Amino acid sequence: MASTSEFSRTLSLLRQERGVSQRTAAGDLGISQALLSHYENGIREPGLSFVVKACDYYHVSADFILGRTLSRDGSMLTSEEVLNAAEPGNVLQGSVLATLQSKLLSGAVGVLFGLLGKLNDKAAINAAAAYLGGGIYQLYRHLYRAAGANEAYFALDPAACTMGMADADRKIAETAYARALRGQVSQKAEFPDLSPEALAAAYPGRSQSMTQVLSTADARLSALSEQSR
Repeated sequence: MASTSEFSRTLSLLRQERGVSQRTAAGDLGISQALLSHYENGIREPGLSFVVKACDYYHVSADFILGRTLSRDGSMLTSEEVLNAAEPGNVLQGSVLATLQSKLLSGAVGVLFGLLGKLNDKAAINAAAAYLGGGIYQLYRHLYRAAGANEAYFALDPAACTMGMADADRKIAETAYARALRGQVSQKAEFPDLSPEALAAAYPGRSQSMTQVLSTADARLSALSEQSR
C-alpha cells in the first residue's frame, strides 16, 4: 500500500467533500465510527476489502485513494505531464519533486482564479493575487538573501522584510478577500458549484491538483492544531 499518511489524508478529504459525518460514512461503509477515525488519522491501516468499499463509496480508483495518482479515475500522472510543468529549456534542472510541486500549485491556482472569475468580483480577484504574490515575494526574497545576492535590487529594506512586513501585507489581502466574498453573500450572488464532480467537469486535470494541495495543507494544519492542544 502507498504511505498510510497519503491514504488517511485522502480518505478524510473525500468524506468531507461528500459532506457526510464520520458516523454516517462509517455506517455506510459497514464499520464503527471509531475504526473509521483510526483509518482517517493513520492510526490503523485497513485491509483490502475496506479499500474496495471506500473506492465504490466515493467513486474513485484505488490508485487515487492510495495516493498513487492525482486522477480520480486512476490514470497515472505521465512523465510528459510532469515535464510540461517545467519552463522550456529548464526541464528538471532542480528535481522531479520541485517540478511536480510546481505543477500542483499551478493547477490549484488556476482552479481558484477560474472560480473567482465566475463571480466577476475584481476586489476578490485582486486580493487573492496580492495574497499569493506576497507569499512568492517572501519566499524568493529568502532565496535571494541566502544566495548572497545584492538586496539593493528590492525597494523594501531587508530589516522590514524580516520583521514580517510581507506577512502583514498578506493578512491585509486576506481580510480584503474575505470582505469581498462576504459582500457577494450579502448580495445573494450565485456561487459556482464546488462539488468534486463539478470541479472535475469544469477543470479537467487541474481539479486533481486542487484536491492534492488542499489535502496536504489540511493534514499539515490539522497536525499543528493537535500539537497546540
